[in-house]
Amino acid sequence: MDTKFVVNIGRQLGSGGREIGEKLAARLGISFYDKELIQLASEESGLCSEFFERADERPAQGLVGGWFGMRFPFVTDGAMPATNCLSNDNLFKVQSDVIRRLAAEKSCLFVGRCADYILREHPRCANVFISSTREDRIARLCRIHGFGAQEAEAMMAKADKKRSEYYNYYSYKTWGAAASYHLCIDSSVLGIDGTVDFVEEFVRKKLGL
Repeated sequence: MDTKFVVNIGRQLGSGGREIGEKLAARLGISFYDKELIQLASEESGLCSEFFERADERPAQGLVGGWFGMRFPFVTDGAMPATNCLSNDNLFKVQSDVIRRLAAEKSCLFVGRCADYILREHPRCANVFISSTREDRIARLCRIHGFGAQEAEAMMAKADKKRSEYYNYYSYKTWGAAASYHLCIDSSVLGIDGTVDFVEEFVRKKLGL
């Protein structure tokens, strides 16, 4: 019996989703991936990580970088030809292949990037969405970035729009909706560590760990 499993976490900006994911992965003894996927996709495709950063959690909106007139410094030897058209869809496919490969090799926890949809046929997965109150999200962002509430609200609105459009476009489901996940939880109720405890218990029970 294959004992590998995956946990996929969707999150609102400022909800503590990444921190919760990191702590949960450590508790479960599995690999953690968030922004790390950008570098892995870059290395495996031979493309500059800038392309993946610009397309990160963004739906298809035409070309990213357009058609290449020059090969360097964006494409390394033996990689995609200079005439390749790099759409967000193509970059999504590269990143999806990386996610599928990692999940086939070992147990992992992925944050965002439609991993729950990409791994929808994985036999052992738990899909979780982390939200939080507006007040807690603002306070967290202000604490982390050192700016005011107005800037935090603008940042939240932009991130929520980008993430929902990306998720809805590629997954054909609704970002943040209960029907799209196995568990949705408000981290402001139990706090970060309490949420980690709760989600860990849920994952262990769901996957029989």
